[in-house]
Amino acid sequence: MAQLIVYFSRRGENYVSGRIQPLSVGNTEVVARRLQVLTGADLFQLEPVHPYSDNYNLCIEQAQADQRQDARPALRALPDHLEDYDTIYLGYPNYWGTMPMCIFTFLASFDFTGKTILPFCTHEGSGLGRSEADIRRLCPGARVGRGLAILGTAVCREEAALASWVKGGK
Repeated sequence: MAQLIVYFSRRGENYVSGRIQPLSVGNTEVVARRLQVLTGADLFQLEPVHPYSDNYNLCIEQAQADQRQDARPALRALPDHLEDYDTIYLGYPNYWGTMPMCIFTFLASFDFTGKTILPFCTHEGSGLGRSEADIRRLCPGARVGRGLAILGTAVCREEAALASWVKGGK
């Protein structure tokens, strides 16, 4: 069966090594593209209809408001179907201890029964947070494998960790 990488990533101002810096490519996208090279999996980027601000401080305020409202932000597109995929790599930045709410939208849009979900996230110190538990709660029929948390500042240096994780998740 085939594999699919589904991810949300945000460019613009990001918190990096204790300060705010502009990124032309989001950290999670960097990891997703490296993962695609390692696995040959299909790649799908989730994009909210109303994107988060490029301004870091506004973005985190928006993300927190979405979380408080348990929002399911509309997405520009979803994969047509998941029937052909047995493994879904799910990538996101850690927002307030879990996934951005657009990931919740994606998870609520499909039945993951019998599928393996392998989560990976980028962060600046909070790891996977409670995202693995949230995925298990939202996708009770799926097997949720051990997730991988990559420091955003280290995405370009984590090739070995990523390869090891892929090998262990099969």
